[in-house]
Amino acid sequence: MVDFSLSEDHRALRDVVRDFVKRHVAPIASEIDEKEEFPYETVRQMGEMGLLGVKVSEEWGGAGMDTLAYILVIEELAKECASHAVIASVNNSLYAYGVEKFGTPEQKEKFLKPLVSPETAGKREGESVMIGAYALTEPHTGSDAAALKTRAEKKGDRWIINGHKVWITNAPVARYAILFAQSNPELRHKGVVAFLIDMEREGVIRGQKEKKLGIRAAWSGEIVLENYEATEDEVFGEPGQGFKIAMEILNDGRIGIGAQALGIAEGAYEEARLFAKDRVAFGKPIYQHQAVGFTLADMWTRIEASRLLLYKAAWLKDTGQEYYWASSMAKMYASETAMWVTTKAIQVMGSTGYSRETKVQRLFRDAKVTEIYEGTNEIQRLILSRRLMKEVL
Repeated sequence: MVDFSLSEDHRALRDVVRDFVKRHVAPIASEIDEKEEFPYETVRQMGEMGLLGVKVSEEWGGAGMDTLAYILVIEELAKECASHAVIASVNNSLYAYGVEKFGTPEQKEKFLKPLVSPETAGKREGESVMIGAYALTEPHTGSDAAALKTRAEKKGDRWIINGHKVWITNAPVARYAILFAQSNPELRHKGVVAFLIDMEREGVIRGQKEKKLGIRAAWSGEIVLENYEATEDEVFGEPGQGFKIAMEILNDGRIGIGAQALGIAEGAYEEARLFAKDRVAFGKPIYQHQAVGFTLADMWTRIEASRLLLYKAAWLKDTGQEYYWASSMAKMYASETAMWVTTKAIQVMGSTGYSRETKVQRLFRDAKVTEIYEGTNEIQRLILSRRLMKEVL
């Protein structure tokens, strides 16, 4: 029989994060969303707690835990504030996972350790916060990641980079970034090179912050590169392997976004469940009316299905098995569950749910982006259909 219970260590981690969220994140979540304020203090606290490097090995300053532990952290954060969840998710998955997997020991010492170690991670230093970013998307391309227009030209022992990235989470404050550029357009994806970028070096301009529907306290913005000079020891992986690196990092990142979506759905479900228990209509609590009771049952079922898909993806990854299809499936299903559950939660709560004074409307706005980033759900279906045909054929 499969044991679906959490280990003692996992339960302890979940409870610590849950307590942190209750005491420090929940009280500010609505205000930072309304004002679009980056949560500097709580991000610093997340760093001190080791939540910005959950899966990174202890050798490089991380907590050295597994992917399930990471899911639990992001899930608990997202129940109250999806902005905190995605800040942590980007640093853990899109940045730290990539640097640890593909970086040299020297790169890990410089670019990884300070952004995951409890002594430094999440701390504010001037205009920067000690967190990372993942710079792939450009104005003209998102899903077609091989069509990059950012150019990297080799000149002697330097790479000169020029280009424009958009919708980069953490970009307005990140200290370092993994950035992808095209070295030879004729080679398409085989010409993509990955770099580790110092966001405070000459040649980097932090562009405008995006005005977003949801996750408004997690800043996203532009990165403009004007003759940025990268040294050979800042090339990430082998030249020409950048596209492969980008896709592998996204495979891991989708587990984080799935966990974010799961947390959003759980937060909205709990709001609707408590409301349905207290609200009386036609002489009885509204959950006793089948229209509402059945809706709550469907919410719960979809949430539990999302959880199982995420846990399986985590298990496959941590046991060294092929997991990319499972992360795509989990991200796709959990994100659509988040959108469905938050929509139904507002319906259950009626005009109360529609009010900007409630948490559920914020979760509704936050849910939508989980169907978009780390690869749209259309891209996830493309990945899955190709994997399915490989199995069949």
